[in-house]
Amino acid sequence: MKLQPIPRTSLVDMVVERIRALIDQGPYEAGDRLPGELELVEQLQVSRPVLREAISRMESVGLINVRRGQGMYVGDRGSLRGCVQLVRSAMAISPKDVNQFIELRVAIEVHAARRAAELATPADLEELEMLYRQIDDEDVEHLEAIRYDFRFHRKIVDIVGSEVMSNVMAVIHEFIMAGMIHTTPNPRNRVGSRASHGAILKAIQAGDPDAAETAMRSHMKVVRSALHDAAQGRKPKRAEA
Repeated sequence: MKLQPIPRTSLVDMVVERIRALIDQGPYEAGDRLPGELELVEQLQVSRPVLREAISRMESVGLINVRRGQGMYVGDRGSLRGCVQLVRSAMAISPKDVNQFIELRVAIEVHAARRAAELATPADLEELEMLYRQIDDEDVEHLEAIRYDFRFHRKIVDIVGSEVMSNVMAVIHEFIMAGMIHTTPNPRNRVGSRASHGAILKAIQAGDPDAAETAMRSHMKVVRSALHDAAQGRKPKRAEA
């Protein structure tokens, strides 16, 4: 099945719909490999940033799975249901339980931010900036924004290229999500979030390890404080995890 070019309006939404239709109507099953990025760019006649933003949206709801260095694959038909279950599981984890993992998370992410400033490629920076924009996009729902938030932090760790660090992040995934749910106010404090995540992004983009470490430490200090408040039964005021 050949995809048709995208008209020059509402590009990201239209790319999402076109690829969703390809999956629904085409000969694809869960786990099947989708056309590569270059092929999709050529067929849809859109830019790589537009395609990557669309891919990110679809990945966030489990429609597709992106495997680093391997390509894109059709997600399990129950992935969206699994995402909802993940949120429910995270909600069942208390702030006190999350506190047991916060120091581990701080150690990993502070080091990762420093190394990411040294190692990030242009493609890494492009993806990181796209995730940063999605976190506080006014059209993104609260829980989806939290998922983008997690992916922003996970991307920084993945840039380092340490399998051990990435595996640890995967193991404590639910606890990090639980922390974000317990400490992120609804509606989201977009001003504070943009400033905090933006400082991290800017430092990594500038290739400044010291600034990246400082920005991440500052961010994690707020997260730690918000978790402490949540453990005491106080509602989150401004923290974004």
